[in-house]
Amino acid sequence: MSIEMQMGPAARQGFMTGYLEALALVERLHRLLLDVIKDEFERVGVLEINAVQALLLFNIGDNEVTAGELKSRGYYQGSNVSYNLKKLVEMGYMHHQRCEIDRRSVRVRLTQKGREVRDLVAALFQRHADGLETKGVIGPEGIEEITGALKRVERYWTDQIRYIY
Repeated sequence: MSIEMQMGPAARQGFMTGYLEALALVERLHRLLLDVIKDEFERVGVLEINAVQALLLFNIGDNEVTAGELKSRGYYQGSNVSYNLKKLVEMGYMHHQRCEIDRRSVRVRLTQKGREVRDLVAALFQRHADGLETKGVIGPEGIEEITGALKRVERYWTDQIRYIY
């Protein structure tokens, strides 16, 4: 018998309420993360790129990837990756080069200017990690627990997409 069958209607409703609250929280946290990056960039005077583009630079890091790999590797979650790549190349934050093997494919990597933005975001995240731990907001065990739970949800959702057809 499944766990859902074992739970009564009130428990199932309580779980659903908690699930919807968790979904809303994940969405709010992502928007807040972008706001935190935007505020940091305004503070230090980096105004020509947006938070989504900065996060993309941070996630690419020292890797050289194709546009398709950005989504498959989880570096970029948005739908307009081509637009943001084009803008980052135009502004000098990324190099792009046609792939030698597959001329239709373009590989991208950070320029020095892009690495400087990546380092800015990395320093911001390091300050936040230090602050969360030193102020007792969350410790290593809590981070492991949250990360583990989110990975399980990610696997479940991925399976739902993969096996829908």
